[in-house]
Amino acid sequence: MGFLGAKTSVTPNLDGLARQSMVFERAYSQAPLTVVSHATILSGTYPQTHRVSEFGARPVPTLPFIPDLLQARGYRTAAFVGSVALDPKNGLAPGFDRGFTLYDAGFHPPERGPGKNSSVDRPAAQVVARANAWLARNPKGPFFLWVHLDAIQSAISYNAAVAAADQAVGKLVAALRAGELYDDALIVIASDHGESLGAHGEEAHGVFLYDETIHIPLLLKLPQNQRAGRRVTARARLVDVAPTILEIAGVPIPSQMQGQSLLRIAKASADQPVYSISNFPQQAFGWSALESWRAGKYLYIRAPKPELYELSSDPAATRNLAQTSKATLETIAGQLDAFDRRFSDPANAFGGADLTSSEMQKLASLGYVGLQKSTAPVSAPSGIDPKDGIATANKILSALALLKEGRPEKAVAVVQPVLAAGPKMYLAQFVMGAALAQLQQYPQAIEHLRHAIELQPDSTWAHYEMGSALLKTGDSKTAIVHLEIASSRLPDFAEAHSRLAEAYEHLGRAEDAKRERSKSTALDRAKP
Repeated sequence: MGFLGAKTSVTPNLDGLARQSMVFERAYSQAPLTVVSHATILSGTYPQTHRVSEFGARPVPTLPFIPDLLQARGYRTAAFVGSVALDPKNGLAPGFDRGFTLYDAGFHPPERGPGKNSSVDRPAAQVVARANAWLARNPKGPFFLWVHLDAIQSAISYNAAVAAADQAVGKLVAALRAGELYDDALIVIASDHGESLGAHGEEAHGVFLYDETIHIPLLLKLPQNQRAGRRVTARARLVDVAPTILEIAGVPIPSQMQGQSLLRIAKASADQPVYSISNFPQQAFGWSALESWRAGKYLYIRAPKPELYELSSDPAATRNLAQTSKATLETIAGQLDAFDRRFSDPANAFGGADLTSSEMQKLASLGYVGLQKSTAPVSAPSGIDPKDGIATANKILSALALLKEGRPEKAVAVVQPVLAAGPKMYLAQFVMGAALAQLQQYPQAIEHLRHAIELQPDSTWAHYEMGSALLKTGDSKTAIVHLEIASSRLPDFAEAHSRLAEAYEHLGRAEDAKRERSKSTALDRAKP
């Protein structure tokens, strides 16, 4: 991006917008994950507080949510997203549609059987075209519009993806100008996370907390282009976006919000530290979670093998000073300890969809073992250091991408040797189970999905896949347990209700089947 110093810029539209905006040169995400990070953006809270995960956990319903707060003030609210991950009905973001009059998603995962029939992402240009159509057909008045662009997976290269996003932003800005909305608008441009692209051995994102995935672009175009061209070097965070929007809109900032206005950060003389976390290594692979703390010129990463980098002289974080600068390490680790103590139960960061005691009992009666999760507190890293397992993580995540693309046979080929070496990894078991189900190898799929649920019992999609596979084998009674869990956590997912109805019908539970069938039909009719 040219406005952040790229010698060869592929972002002319963003560069132009930056000249009319405040540019926060050192802005950071609180998690290297799509769904978790967007929950922070929309709620103004840290992951430990909103408790969203990449496994289908919804935000804590009592927390403030930007669209909800603005809708109550008379704003028209709409969301247009580019990935199934952010689909509240069919993806990993249940509850994200709270406060949105329109939430334009409508994706669906790959279907089983031969052939590809899936819709997991939408080109950036198409997302903006749908957003622009909404702008054109709506009357004047205050509005809150969230546009999410996700071109990375479908682009040939990273630069092509950035260029596609930039072109889409240009079309959105042009529509705002054409509708005489641009001058009065507050526009926030941010990324949820970055991409490692091989740095530190990580191919994509989700595991590590280095700058490649945590340092993000952040622009703030104020109404009437106030403070245009202002460059802010003080650290900023995605947790600060929500309170900023409310302050500029003149809406009181709820006390639960944990960020602060970016306008105040721009005025502050002192530089604030920045916290980030990834529980993904723990949840997906059974390894240690990671936390990071950026303070002064240092980056500290809490891990089984702690890391300390002096970013002023080592911006790529290649020289670990943890063993040679122990006094500095202890000081910064103490700051992170103090921050962690702000949260009542850091061990439960992420994962707000914990099973109820009744659901746990039902699963236990089916022979599941080890369901009582014993997640170690984040502040006490233990187990495998993700640095030592990143090659394995790369393979599993590449298999997950193949699964989303509707290529289950290739996903199986990638995961099989991984499972042979280390079977106690939730994500590997899930990918294998879901891929085998797509290939209609249901008995084998059930075996792997059973292991996945034992390792991550509150994974909504594991229960859905398990229930669906059991239904195919004729075990409707067991399928019902899993499909009830899935449908309760994905209440707007029509297919979950449809399959639950089918299971009820097989057992002669006509009234239950009728109820679920009605839900499925109503949801299908409501699709755009």
